[in-house]
Amino acid sequence: MAGRLQGMVAIVTGSASGIGRACAIALGTEGASVVVADLSADGAVKVADETAERGGLAHGVRVDLGDAESVEAMVQQTVDRFGRLDILHNNAAATHLAATRDLDVGDMDPDVWDETMRINLKGTMLATKFALPHLIAGGGGSIVNTSSGASLAGDLGHTAYAVSKAAINALTLNTAAQYGKAGVRCNAVAPGLVVTPASADNYAGPLGEMMLRHHLTPRLGTPADIAAMVTFLCSPDAGFITGQIINVDGGSHSHAAHLADIRDLRSRPAAGERVDANGSTRPTA
Repeated sequence: MAGRLQGMVAIVTGSASGIGRACAIALGTEGASVVVADLSADGAVKVADETAERGGLAHGVRVDLGDAESVEAMVQQTVDRFGRLDILHNNAAATHLAATRDLDVGDMDPDVWDETMRINLKGTMLATKFALPHLIAGGGGSIVNTSSGASLAGDLGHTAYAVSKAAINALTLNTAAQYGKAGVRCNAVAPGLVVTPASADNYAGPLGEMMLRHHLTPRLGTPADIAAMVTFLCSPDAGFITGQIINVDGGSHSHAAHLADIRDLRSRPAAGERVDANGSTRPTA
């Protein structure tokens, strides 16, 4: 499938690590010229070099997504360097706040709320705003926003993050509705639990086992799973898909909350039974 994006130019925000890194490399491998944009200039350059080593064409750019001038400059640098813009992948998010300071509503620090919205939501809007004229001028293109399974169900924390992602879902739908006739498609990918190299140790024990119980797949997600969907949505293969929020979550948001518990109950042998090697119950001898 290599070459689906040949001749296209893409921006991937928040791409110095994790999901963004995987997406930038995947888009480059498919033939796109990629601007790797991140608050970390060194990280952006490193991923751009990795993309080039795999045969792609990439350029690292520093951007502060909460600052309009910085975002506008990112888009303009892309067009100045590569001559056009066909793909915008809004991936960046304030995950450092979600992990440590984004609490329940009653304990919410207003500064954490504001900074989360500044980066996650305002940054996505600004990048979309400044990219749209170039996408339209080129005859259309694809915008893919990174949402989250957190936008679809309540949790014990990460409140600001979840609300920002729910707002990104609405922004996705409005962008698709407003610019579809100009040839611009806009979709969102909602990852579930994605295990990155930085978080792998957290899920190596009981926590990972617990999370896996609530997936319909036999494994947890990886950045490559998200990159595969993003690449598809950016490609001509997805030319009739727009205005969608697509879960890439191993089915973790698609079933009744008690499913894992019911499944466990069914797998336990009743009195006078045993479980064979295939997981079926058999009478004891």
